[in-house]
Amino acid sequence: MVKPLKPHFLPYPILVSSRRFRRLLTFSSKPDLQNQGFLNLVHRVCEILSNPRIPWRGSPELKSLTPKLKPFHVARIIETHNNTDSVLQFFYWVSKWHFYKHDMCCYMSMLNRLVKDQNFAPADHVRILMIKSSKDEREIRKVVDFLNEISSKGLSYSLYSFNSLLIQLGKFNMVVAAQNVYKEMLSSGIKPSLLTLNTMINILCKKGKVLEAEIILAQLYQYEMFPDVFTYTSLILGHCRNRNLDKAFVVFDQMVKKGIDPNAVTYTTLINGLCDDGRVDEALCMIEEMIENGIKPTVYTYTVPITALLEVGHVDEAVSLVASMRERGTLPNVQTYTALISGLAKSNQLEVAIGLYHKMVRDGLVPTTVTYNSLIHELCERGKIDTAFRIFQWMEQHGHLDKTETYNAMINGFCLIGNVERAMILFGEMLKVGPPPNMITYNTLMNGYIRRGYLDNASRLMEVMKENGCKPDQYTYAELISGFCKGDKLDAASALFQEMMQQGLSPNLVNYATLIDGLCKKGKVDDALILLKRMQEVGCHPNIETCNAVLNGLSKENRLSEAEKLCNDLAEKGLLPNVITYTTLIDGLCKNGGLHLAFKIFHEMERRNCLPNLYTYSALINGLCREGRVDDAEILLEEMMTKKLYPDEVTYTSLINGFVSLRRLDHAFSMLHRMISAGCTPNYRTYCVLLKGTQRESQIVAEKIAVQHESVQSHVLDEKEVTVDTFCNLLVRMSEIGCDPSIDTFSILIGGLCHDGRSQEADQLVKFMKEKGLTPNEAIYCSLLNAYCKNLRVDTALDTLNLLNTRGFNLPLSVYAAIISALCKRQRIKEAEVVFNDMLKKPWNGDEIVWTVLIDGLLKGGESQLCLNFLHAMNSKNVPISKQTYLMLAREMSKTDDSISENQVSDRLQVLGDQKPG
Repeated sequence: MVKPLKPHFLPYPILVSSRRFRRLLTFSSKPDLQNQGFLNLVHRVCEILSNPRIPWRGSPELKSLTPKLKPFHVARIIETHNNTDSVLQFFYWVSKWHFYKHDMCCYMSMLNRLVKDQNFAPADHVRILMIKSSKDEREIRKVVDFLNEISSKGLSYSLYSFNSLLIQLGKFNMVVAAQNVYKEMLSSGIKPSLLTLNTMINILCKKGKVLEAEIILAQLYQYEMFPDVFTYTSLILGHCRNRNLDKAFVVFDQMVKKGIDPNAVTYTTLINGLCDDGRVDEALCMIEEMIENGIKPTVYTYTVPITALLEVGHVDEAVSLVASMRERGTLPNVQTYTALISGLAKSNQLEVAIGLYHKMVRDGLVPTTVTYNSLIHELCERGKIDTAFRIFQWMEQHGHLDKTETYNAMINGFCLIGNVERAMILFGEMLKVGPPPNMITYNTLMNGYIRRGYLDNASRLMEVMKENGCKPDQYTYAELISGFCKGDKLDAASALFQEMMQQGLSPNLVNYATLIDGLCKKGKVDDALILLKRMQEVGCHPNIETCNAVLNGLSKENRLSEAEKLCNDLAEKGLLPNVITYTTLIDGLCKNGGLHLAFKIFHEMERRNCLPNLYTYSALINGLCREGRVDDAEILLEEMMTKKLYPDEVTYTSLINGFVSLRRLDHAFSMLHRMISAGCTPNYRTYCVLLKGTQRESQIVAEKIAVQHESVQSHVLDEKEVTVDTFCNLLVRMSEIGCDPSIDTFSILIGGLCHDGRSQEADQLVKFMKEKGLTPNEAIYCSLLNAYCKNLRVDTALDTLNLLNTRGFNLPLSVYAAIISALCKRQRIKEAEVVFNDMLKKPWNGDEIVWTVLIDGLLKGGESQLCLNFLHAMNSKNVPISKQTYLMLAREMSKTDDSISENQVSDRLQVLGDQKPG
């Protein structure tokens, strides 16, 4: 009897009866055994098998009934038919039909029947078929448990069945289980064959366990056998897995000296090992060597070198190798195409990659999940989310969405464009129907929330993550800490840092660096220095980037002597300053009037062969503009461009601001033209600078007129006092210099006005935009809706919402939350309920609705009763909500009413959640 193969992490019930095991191993839907149709079909097949006058194999009726048979029918036929030999032949016969496949229940029924009749020879054959049909690790473990049970009834293992079991365990890389089976085989007195020993050697070598494989090799000699090409190839594989190419080639030389000719697999194993070690050129030479030795490379020989070439960006060489492969009569397979598609996409040849995908399909090759995942990932990385989602939907329609990696790629794509709501909808699907989310899923979603500034939702998702049994890792905490630091919530960031340590996670370099950077940016440099010291005390040595964050903080506070001392300390520890170090010091000096010293450091870094980057030049240009030396700044701009360093919006805005400050508005607009022509998009800060300049110019003209009429002087211009007329003048002037305003231009300007709560002015700008023949996009409408809600212009908000819904716009959840909150503030509860119920018609994630609309919207506005009403509406529509979100809601509701405890609210909510519509 083979020992039960107990899993390391996911235990399953030990068998006590075949009936109980049958329940565990049911993979097809179980019928109602009393169902008349089921019984009639089983009964009729049994009658045909029992008919002595007509051989059942030639029965036209049986052939017509066979397509209707399912594994549960066959299992029942095996159990009820009166002749074991007939039913055994039927068991073999039916399995040969292309539309039918036995499940484990069929094998169990057949084995139980044969063992009961003491018919052990065919039972051994059925047992081997059962072992070979196991699809995964979990299934083979259950199969072994069942076989152990029936072996106690006289069906002992044969050499063939032991070998079959070892081979199957090897397929699933179950090393410990295979070792136990091998020991059981030896203890049972069965002498292993060369196949047995080779299988064990291969299983061990696949995991790099060469020393243990060599023990089996020694046993091979003890049994007076000799290693063959399979044995040597397995040993070569083991050394390659351990990245020990020297030993791999020693084994290769030994086999050649002993007169054993290497085959294509041997060469392919070495070629793969060389590629994994980055020695692609040697791998290509080895392909030529095997051809010279008369061994034809297989498609697998070529695929890894092609992949390796693509990974280092040698696309032309990879394509050339594919052409060479074709010339030698070897056609690419799915893996080859997948490698090419992924490599071409990563090399910015996405259109070629998509064309290759279509060719692959035309050639009759069926793309795998890996192929689709590669396409989705690369399309998302390049912002082609709609195309990626079409592939995702096709996979869903054709039943290919069984891998978490596919969902993760699509979720990442949505998060990259800031559409976390759609990503959360996919997350909800994973929780509902699978595949299950993993650490990467949660971390990607949290990162998406953090980038949008939705820090509370990121924290809430981590609570759900814990509840679902997925423990946050150091990366999870690093992202959250970084987000809270950037969101100016240092107390929350510090609390997360402490929580991480309480969870037994030792902060790593990234965790320390993130919090230190946040403290410095907040101006808490002394706290950052204390943390830097503690970090070193626990043996986590800071890198230059961590120290750069501290230098940045010291420079901003004009603590330049301490910054200099820190630089000297770094040099003593072998941490030489890099371009970020120098740039940090230069930026600090430029902002604190130390421009002369900043240029000294700039020339020093060049002497030390540390080349300045874009940010170095930007800091110096900003410093020059601050001192009114705009012409010098423009000269520096030309210098950086000769070094192929291209200015960004910050650099251009500094120069534009410099010209505006000197009242050289024509030069400022000339720089704007240069900026846009270079493909650099101005931001709201850029336009604000120009708006100030434009309005000041108008003001100067007005002052001159006022002087003539002895009027009073105007005051200093505030940014919010810029009029709509000035906005329109700016846009007209842009057109005059050849930079016609685009939808993006209007989106930036309207978005800025809306952010400042100036919805009336934003409306006028939209009107101006429409007069120019441009139609507002979704981003503009979202900005407007948020501004209307901020100003409690609820009628305008509702009209706009209805218009957008009619046009098929997919507005984010945050917009609905803003409208509902604004309606509640205006005491228009019925309309808020209508908007909420309309919102529920769309496929949002239930948890996110609670977080965004109920908690952040209603509860923070004191609307606890309406919150309960909305929750009831969600339950009545079967919108799934996690247990953890119910607890969050209870916690927040208890804060709004001191007379009610969190547990009381939680119990009430849980009762409400358990209520289903009648």
